[in-house]
Amino acid sequence: MAAVDPVISCRNVWKLFGDKPDRYIATVQGKSFEDIRRDGYIAAVRDVSIDVGRGELLVIMGLSGSGKSTLVRCMSRLNDITSGEITINGQNLIKLSERELIELRRRKMGMVFQSFGLLPHRTVLENVAFPLEMRGQDLHDRRERAMEVIKLVGLDGRENYFPRELSGGQQQRVGIARSLAIEPDIWFLDEPFSALDPLIRREMQDEFLRLREMLGKTIVFITHDFDEALRLADRIAIMKDGAVEQCDTPDKIVLHPATDYVAKFTKDVEKSRVVHARGLMRPINGTPVEGAAVSGDATVLQLARQLVNEQRELLPVADKTGNIIGAMRRQDALDILLGTV
Repeated sequence: MAAVDPVISCRNVWKLFGDKPDRYIATVQGKSFEDIRRDGYIAAVRDVSIDVGRGELLVIMGLSGSGKSTLVRCMSRLNDITSGEITINGQNLIKLSERELIELRRRKMGMVFQSFGLLPHRTVLENVAFPLEMRGQDLHDRRERAMEVIKLVGLDGRENYFPRELSGGQQQRVGIARSLAIEPDIWFLDEPFSALDPLIRREMQDEFLRLREMLGKTIVFITHDFDEALRLADRIAIMKDGAVEQCDTPDKIVLHPATDYVAKFTKDVEKSRVVHARGLMRPINGTPVEGAAVSGDATVLQLARQLVNEQRELLPVADKTGNIIGAMRRQDALDILLGTV
């Protein structure tokens, strides 16, 4: 589960709800979720160790009650953990004073939630500028910054509208713009698109991917929608009963589910649309690989015509800059394309 250059690091994190959980925590080792519940406690987060790398988009998913939102609230210390350790850029989050925590949230963390939480009596511009106002920034500077992010999310020309005059998708864009106004290093999004209809949701995913490419933020994104997770994530952490069942790339989760529970999420996935060449590649280790390379970002489906017509058994795989990063067996890709894997 380790990430390169972690910005957020969780080690053996527990969050228990119940009477005097600090005393009970010493007895939980070896107990299941149901055991703990029979003792009168809810293990909302259960012994989670996970890292989020700099610039990574980690999607945390699971069914309702799996613990995904509680884990993210622990990462931002909206919930205090019962035991374990969480660090942000090497700082122990639990040891921060209230003032230090407020400063961290105001300057380093952006948050977007399912409910838009817009102030109805304020315009789009005033809503987006609000966190800068709370930070004490002067009127001219905060309005200038607010207009920058309003343009970034495609709401230029609507800055003087009130929330009631906007569609659901536009209101969600205001929420995103408001969270970006403080230029956060870390961006937490808790099911931000789940209240939107499917067409607008797809458009917002496209917009989100565009912003992500431009801004390079470290992002923790919660969803219960596996298709959304596959589309957005660098890695996916799937939770059940407060614990992380598997944390891996979308390719590896689809090809190699670690548990029966994870396999249930992946059983209906059309693998050729999800698995990329980089997910099938293996190290070259000095083996000569000839001919034109395929893009590591291309899915098996996108490579279908080439795979059918190709004569080579081993295809070089290249990154975005054209450097060869490995090789893919044609037969492995064909097996996925033909549904034999």
